[in-house]
Amino acid sequence: MRTLTRTTRKPDWNRLYECGAVQEGHFTTAQAAEAGYSPQLLAKYLGNQRVMRIRRGIYRLVHFPAGEHEDLVVVWLWTERTGVFSHETALALHGLSDVLPARVHTTLPAGWTQRRLRVPRGVQLHFADVGDHERAWVGAVPVTAVARTLLDCAAGRVAPDLVRDALEAAVRRGLVVRGALPVVDAYLNEFFSSVRRKAGARLRTSSRRVSRSG
Repeated sequence: MRTLTRTTRKPDWNRLYECGAVQEGHFTTAQAAEAGYSPQLLAKYLGNQRVMRIRRGIYRLVHFPAGEHEDLVVVWLWTERTGVFSHETALALHGLSDVLPARVHTTLPAGWTQRRLRVPRGVQLHFADVGDHERAWVGAVPVTAVARTLLDCAAGRVAPDLVRDALEAAVRRGLVVRGALPVVDAYLNEFFSSVRRKAGARLRTSSRRVSRSG
């Protein structure tokens, strides 16, 4: 029996809609092809405004309700659904930071380092392998799990104040156990010990000056 290929499959709007529904209304050219939609048919749907083009290879269902993380969904689809949001972006998604990062941080598989990529504006790429047990989902987008996020932030030397506050919030919420992330603790101790030493040196210098003036 002959099987239908991507070019002969009958267009299935329900399948396309279901695909977009779990991606805040978005889908890729490849996903459209799997639902039976050729580039020519997509162009027709663009013309009658059933879909809109967001960026090359990524589309949105026009009448689908607005989502909470649409900008992140677009970035994730750009990574061919292999990326995972990480570092400061992951802190924000987990509700461990109120600071909105200036760039969207996403981690791609280590093997992608050899690819020539046209990176979307405002996106910061990292390359490392992230295991299934180190991933979580926030709505429609994948994110590094809390422990992996904190480890990445320490390794990336993210602002210590931000990492400290995120760690404390994670401990309070029972997301990690205090002392279970020695790499993070070491990073914070290194920084804040240095801060305390410098503060102590300034205080001693100031005290000597006062003594001399007296």
